Amino acid sequence: MSTYFTSVPPHLDDEEEDEEKTKTPGSIQVDKHLFDSRTVLITGQISQELARDVCARLLAMAQVSDDPINVIVSSPGGHVESGDMIHDTIRFIAPKVRMLGMGWVASAGALIYVAVPTEDRYCTPNTRFLLHQPSGGAGGPATDIEIQAREMLRMRDRLNKIFSIATGQPVERIDKDTDRDYWMSPEEAIEYGLVGKIVSTVSDLG
Repeated sequence: MSTYFTSVPPHLDDEEEDEEKTKTPGSIQVDKHLFDSRTVLITGQISQELARDVCARLLAMAQVSDDPINVIVSSPGGHVESGDMIHDTIRFIAPKVRMLGMGWVASAGALIYVAVPTEDRYCTPNTRFLLHQPSGGAGGPATDIEIQAREMLRMRDRLNKIFSIATGQPVERIDKDTDRDYWMSPEEAIEYGLVGKIVSTVSDLG
């Protein structure tokens, strides 16, 4: 899980507009089917751009209907605050959200995954889970490094509390487990309180 203390890249709107122009008819059709089926994909690195796209989709679907939304997560993690944005948006909207982990759910991806109650957290049989403490580079004058280090510790404590509430594990255990990379299989993640149910087909979703 990484956190970056940088500003939004310049000309972000122009980049997004260019991306829209390069979409093929096939990808547009896929987007439409995903929207109609109320399914949101969160794949790859968690970034500001991904967070904006995911949150826009969630808010748009919530505006259309209160029917449940399925969110599929397969991510190695990434920018913590972008993960926070998606996490909070999922909790903010009215529709019930069902979370499905596939491939790997790691770091900031796990932060997004626990945005819903345990009974709404699913994963496929080959999913792997990773919890660990946030990391980030510190540079500049000594006073700035001290501020950044203090903020990293504050972020770590905040995330540990989120995972403690989400899993039912004591904060002390979360703190100990996340001191290093803590990998879990689906079965281990269920025992830990991270996952509610392992599913093999769409009909297994509650």
